Amino acid sequence: MLGPDALKLIEILSERMRLEPGMKVLDMGCGKGLTSIFLAKEFGVTVFANDLWVSASENYKRFIAMGVEDRVFPIKAEAHTLPYADGFFDAAISVDAYHYFGTDETYFPCNYARLVKSGGQFGMLSPGLTKEFYPALPERMRSLWEPDMYAFHSAQWWASMWTKTGLVTDVAAESLPDGKALWSATADGDLHAADDEGYLTLVLMTATKA
Repeated sequence: MLGPDALKLIEILSERMRLEPGMKVLDMGCGKGLTSIFLAKEFGVTVFANDLWVSASENYKRFIAMGVEDRVFPIKAEAHTLPYADGFFDAAISVDAYHYFGTDETYFPCNYARLVKSGGQFGMLSPGLTKEFYPALPERMRSLWEPDMYAFHSAQWWASMWTKTGLVTDVAAESLPDGKALWSATADGDLHAADDEGYLTLVLMTATKA
């Protein structure tokens, strides 16, 4: 695991989506490909397992070992230079990764949204906040806070970012009721212990391409 339990999170996210055999799905920031394997086995979809940090060759070996090499294709590409045609995917999914590149307000309209066909689906589930920090990061969390953690945001923040583009409909965003427990079970235990104001959670969002 590179963070929160990816298999548990993809199970939760997929329950909020309509995935059917034959669909082409982008698994953005797939890490070691566990989520991609799950999607292929559970739903019979074809998955493009995209990650920047984990070797595509390493992931391919895992896909062969799991018997899904004909349905899951490993790709190593940076989020702003994805090698896919416009409207290629029926769905784009990201578990524990979208916040690393998606907080730039131009990313969704200029890069990500174009990949999914009209009527297709978006789904993300990532570390986030129950509410935005105000007026500042709590003192007890400061010594444990890494600069890239400022990419954590609330469900309302994420929903506003996608909705205002006009590129999606049916936007639904929420903080998982047990998000803090799910996250802290496998990662960032010290940070969660310092979060005595209940800021940290997991944020789930889905939407449909207009």
